[in-house]
Amino acid sequence: MLDLTKVAREMQGLSQHLSAEATASRQRLQVAQKLLEEAYTRQAELAEQIEEGSDLFIFYPPIPVEPLDTCVEIPVPPKAHTVIATDGSQIAPSHHEIAYCYLINIGRVMLHYGQGRHPLLDSLPEVFYRPEDLYVSRQWGIRTEEWMGYRRTVSEALVLSELATDWAKSQVASSASENKEQENHQSEIANPKLDVPTLAMVDGSLLYWFLDELPTEAIAHIIPPIMEAWEQMRRSGIPLLGYLSASRSSESLSFLRLQACTYSTPNCMAHCNHSQEKTPCQVFDPLRDIIFWASRLQPGQRGPLWRSTNKIINLYGDAHKIYFCYVHVGSEIARIEMPAWVAENSALLDLSLGLMLAQIQKGDGYPIVLSEAHNHAVVKGADRARFFALLEQQMIKAGLKNVGTSYKETRKRSSIA
Repeated sequence: MLDLTKVAREMQGLSQHLSAEATASRQRLQVAQKLLEEAYTRQAELAEQIEEGSDLFIFYPPIPVEPLDTCVEIPVPPKAHTVIATDGSQIAPSHHEIAYCYLINIGRVMLHYGQGRHPLLDSLPEVFYRPEDLYVSRQWGIRTEEWMGYRRTVSEALVLSELATDWAKSQVASSASENKEQENHQSEIANPKLDVPTLAMVDGSLLYWFLDELPTEAIAHIIPPIMEAWEQMRRSGIPLLGYLSASRSSESLSFLRLQACTYSTPNCMAHCNHSQEKTPCQVFDPLRDIIFWASRLQPGQRGPLWRSTNKIINLYGDAHKIYFCYVHVGSEIARIEMPAWVAENSALLDLSLGLMLAQIQKGDGYPIVLSEAHNHAVVKGADRARFFALLEQQMIKAGLKNVGTSYKETRKRSSIA
């Protein structure tokens, strides 16, 4: 139980600290704005330094593919369109429960606008209990609970791809002869024309940072199925966006560290002391991207496109390398990520961002398709209790004896004090 009286004492001085931090943040913002103005005239030169000397940096500055002062109005989307999303939740395994297993629940949402169609709002549960599901990750030193999260990421991508491709098959607009040709050459089709503009969205980043710490054998179980799912969406002509609310990233600002470098040729490996907390180029740290772009964008605008250079995208393949931009959605500055095949198609990018912005307006500040996918995926406490009650019934029906939780779990669920 939380003692609010003691909490109040702990919070003394917090307002003064926040006020001082706000002043410091404004100063860092001014420094970054000045560096952007200086970098604008050297943009091509700085981008070339990244392309040629990425091995010399101790960070991963992205490459801007548009002028740094880009502020583009996002176009209004067509009235008739469809938006698809998935999100996942889980019941983690516990040795204190009646059986050591876990559940992944994927929320599926497909919303149709201007078409007179009913929406899809449901979830797909899957229970993992076989030894190969529970213990395969132990050989790589990965806990089952952690591996469950990675499996959930894969499941979200696979279910999203299945929804998108099934929808696209019913929407491809072509003549009978073109349909026959598509059946014969389906593997060569990319971005077919759809009757209804469609967008697929996920909540969170398309850059899977956790891969950086995983062994190659484990990555081989994660990335290939996700890339195959993305490839199916590419061939179906349905763009994919990752939506990040309240992003903590400073990736785009790391490009300005090249401008702030005190050496004629940036070379972190040669010039900087890796033991120091901050290098000389971190003059605006810990300023975040969303604070910076909030000072430059108006509602309904996006900033320049960036191509990420993080080493993990080498696992993705050229068609799926990740680009990103920042969008002023009205309620916040959102980081939007997309694969290369979306970013490099200007018409597809404009359509995607327009559909995304419409979702935010319908969702009162957050994409409604993502919030609905979350709501249908989330496993509440009552759901968890019913899951284990159902599992207990099945175990007893199968003739198993002494079915029950550990004494520790039993005592935690009731108090005698």
